[in-house]
Amino acid sequence: MTDAADPRIVLDPGDIARALTRIAHEILERNKGADDLVLLGLHTRGVPLAHRIAERIRAVEGSGVDVGELDVTMYRDDLRKQPTRRAHKTVIPPGGIDDKIVVLVDDVLFSGRTIRAALDALADLGRPSAVRLAVLVDRGHRELPIRADHVGKNLPSARAERVSVRLAECDDLDEVTIS
Repeated sequence: MTDAADPRIVLDPGDIARALTRIAHEILERNKGADDLVLLGLHTRGVPLAHRIAERIRAVEGSGVDVGELDVTMYRDDLRKQPTRRAHKTVIPPGGIDDKIVVLVDDVLFSGRTIRAALDALADLGRPSAVRLAVLVDRGHRELPIRADHVGKNLPSARAERVSVRLAECDDLDEVTIS
């Protein structure tokens, strides 16, 4: 018997790969191709996920999409509680985001507060024609009226449970666990 605190793997490397492939196809279907599409990965694990989705889009479309990185640290509403957050670099693709369809990419959607911060950051960077959201895991418990357009896995969880995403680019392995 396992201890309740032991993490349980809910997505293995194959599951993650399939989820990202499905998300890439959904993005292309909704956008009717890759024209005017920009993927912005939210630091930290949203960045490699955005690159992986872009690779899959390139494989399907034969051409790439712009990928950037978005740091929302200074836009967060919990800075007073966690003032030691490490800031990352925001990198906007050369074509910018004005009049583009921007897909924000993140690992886990929980309360919605990180996405609210991302929307505030985007407003300072330009004016996209549309903003969509792709997440690997949606675990529920929203505190704001935010929902993902593209979800790899809906993972109902208790508030006290912890969902951890590990990616090879950051952690040397691919898995999603819940504990």
